[in-house]
Amino acid sequence: MTIIRPYGDTTGDGMVQLSFTLPVPADKRAEGAALQLAAKMGMDPAMVVHAKQMGEGYTFFVVYGKVNHLVDLSRVVVAERDFPLRSAKEINTLIKQKLRRKLTVVGACIGDDAHTVGIDAILNLKGIAGEKGLESYREFAVSNLGAQVTVPELVNRARAEKADAVLVSQVVTQRDAHLQNTMEMSAAFREAFPAGRRPLLVVGGPRFDELATEELGVDRIFGRGTTPREVASYLVDKLVTA
Repeated sequence: MTIIRPYGDTTGDGMVQLSFTLPVPADKRAEGAALQLAAKMGMDPAMVVHAKQMGEGYTFFVVYGKVNHLVDLSRVVVAERDFPLRSAKEINTLIKQKLRRKLTVVGACIGDDAHTVGIDAILNLKGIAGEKGLESYREFAVSNLGAQVTVPELVNRARAEKADAVLVSQVVTQRDAHLQNTMEMSAAFREAFPAGRRPLLVVGGPRFDELATEELGVDRIFGRGTTPREVASYLVDKLVTA
């Protein structure tokens, strides 16, 4: 079956749950506004199942209702993993045998982004969810520059370290800051490095479209749930075994 509908209480009933905030005080009029919005989004019937004031003049809603939209799975396009997922032992062995030096990675959060959880999860020894970060791989040389790193600082450090790859994490997305920062970064690296000598540019964060590599000027985009081993396997695939 390639055509599906949302599942709420029974199979194919089309029921969905939606949350949003409206800039109105929490009262009956606000609930009416929430239902009007839900109706315009195709939810019919819809009901407000939760409403809570979020500061003066704002109300948070959870709306539950039915939609008639269908999803055709045969037309869904996603970024599939196009490289083998290797073990840490395999990764270290390949780098040692084929690259014959350590694979150098420089990572950072750029711009005003101060959220280092993502970059730390990939790079730091402790890693995430029981999986150790790239610092634990003996054949990786890792420099984690931390948060709020400017693009010129990142370029200079990548040049100084002779980086094979640059990893950038972006969590702050207000006004598409993650997109603007990424495009600024990719443009700076293209200008600073000769063709064919630019480090591999990898970005990650929960709000990126993994298919937007060409648009953003990077080599790979990783979304939420990415593990250090996935990143390490990708780097080896592109820089060692290619």
